[in-house]
Amino acid sequence: MSALIIDAAKNKVFFMIINGNNNYNIAYENSKNNYEKLALLISDFLRSKSLDLSEISQIYVNRGPGSFAGIRNSLAVVKAMHLVNKTDYYCFSFSDFLDENEVKYEKIPSLCKKFKIKKNLINPIYLS
Repeated sequence: MSALIIDAAKNKVFFMIINGNNNYNIAYENSKNNYEKLALLISDFLRSKSLDLSEISQIYVNRGPGSFAGIRNSLAVVKAMHLVNKTDYYCFSFSDFLDENEVKYEKIPSLCKKFKIKKNLINPIYLS
């Protein structure tokens, strides 16, 4: 099974698939248009790597701090994916990993385990 990382809190909408030893990523402009079609962008990205949503076993989503619209939309899409496929999700913040020297996206799943990030819990951090 594969993991999907979603980060729409920053200046780019970023997706990464971790599939065994292979990592794939893509970034899009952080815009209202892309927020509105976030689910389509994810679907297209998965399809481009010959994956189906049912093959994603975990989703990791950045809960902020960052863009209100980006966080809100990414959390809504992740919650919908959870309802449809019962996919576990983890809402992380890079501030959760302050003890780490360098945090790379491909390390997010192991860091969530290390720092005991609870699954299926949403607690967004919006910038004022």
